[in-house]
Amino acid sequence: MTTGEFAPMHTLLIADDHPLFREAIGNVIETGLPEARLLETDSLAATLQQLTAQKEIDLLLLDLGLPDAEGLSGLECLRQRFPELPIAIVSADQERHIVLGAIEMGAVGYIPKSTPRQELLAALLRILEGHVYLPSAVMRRPPTPRAAPDNHADHTTARLAQLTDKQFEVLERLVQGASNKVIARELDIAETTVKTHVSAILRKLEVSSRMQAIVLAGQMDPAVWQARRG
Repeated sequence: MTTGEFAPMHTLLIADDHPLFREAIGNVIETGLPEARLLETDSLAATLQQLTAQKEIDLLLLDLGLPDAEGLSGLECLRQRFPELPIAIVSADQERHIVLGAIEMGAVGYIPKSTPRQELLAALLRILEGHVYLPSAVMRRPPTPRAAPDNHADHTTARLAQLTDKQFEVLERLVQGASNKVIARELDIAETTVKTHVSAILRKLEVSSRMQAIVLAGQMDPAVWQARRG
C-alpha cells in the first residue's frame, strides 16, 4: 500500500515562524500526502485569524516557539478557542515534562523537529488516522524528579503498587508511546489482553484515559519505578 492510498484530502495548517522549517515539513507532506492542502502562518495571531477564516482544517502543526506565544501558552489559547481542532506540537524542545504537558492539555501528538523524514510522515499519518503520537525516544528517558506534596506522592505510589507485574510492564510501554499492537508483540500476549490490562491500569491509577495515565506515570519518582523493576 502506498501512503497516498490511505491519505484522502486533508487540510493542514503549519504554524511556525521559520520559513525554512515550514518549507521542509511542507515538502514531507507534499511527498507523502500529495492530495493534502497546506496553509502556513508565522505567529499565534495569524494562526487564530486563519483558523477563524478556515473552518475545514483537519490538523494544526504548532511550533512552541512562535514570537507571540511562550511555551505551552499558545496551545492553551488555541484549545480554548478551538476545542475540537486536532493540534500536534512540532518543536525542538524535547523535555519530557513539556511533552507530557502538551498531551495533558489536549495535543494529539508531539513531534520533535529532529524527527527523520520517514518517521515524521509516519507520525502525521498516525495522527490523521485518529491516533496519538508520542516520541518514543523522549518517552523512554527516565522521569525527572519533581517536587510534590508528600500526601500526593504517597497516594501516587500506593496506586502504582496496586498494579500487577504484567500491568506495570504494559504501563511502562504506554509511557514510551507504544500502541496496543506493539505492546502485544513485545510482551508476547494477545492485543485483547493488552486492552484488558490497560482498563485495569486506568481503574487502579484512578484516571479516565491512557493519556492521563501517561501523564501521571511521568510524574512518578524514578526511585519508585526502579523499586518496581527490581
